[in-house]
Amino acid sequence: MFGLGAMEVLIILVIAFMLFGPKELPEIGKQVGKAVKGFKETTEDLRQSVEPEINMITQELKSVEQDLESSMKEAEEQIKGATDQATESGDSRPV
Repeated sequence: MFGLGAMEVLIILVIAFMLFGPKELPEIGKQVGKAVKGFKETTEDLRQSVEPEINMITQELKSVEQDLESSMKEAEEQIKGATDQATESGDSRPV
């Protein structure tokens, strides 16, 4: 639990018991529980609102990557075609 061992948790509970007493400790526990629940709900809402945006950006990046790859292949084919034509015609000058 939060990287704390049993001994650390026990020490924290003893200190809290000494500071707040047996009557206030359950109420403080409820408040802490509500705060943790609220934090979890907030982080889940944030994740749900951000995740679709991240997925959309990822899809756009994949699309751009595919377009770039196809453009590179077309350029390679054009260069190869021009090189082959120059070789066939006996032209020795660089393209």
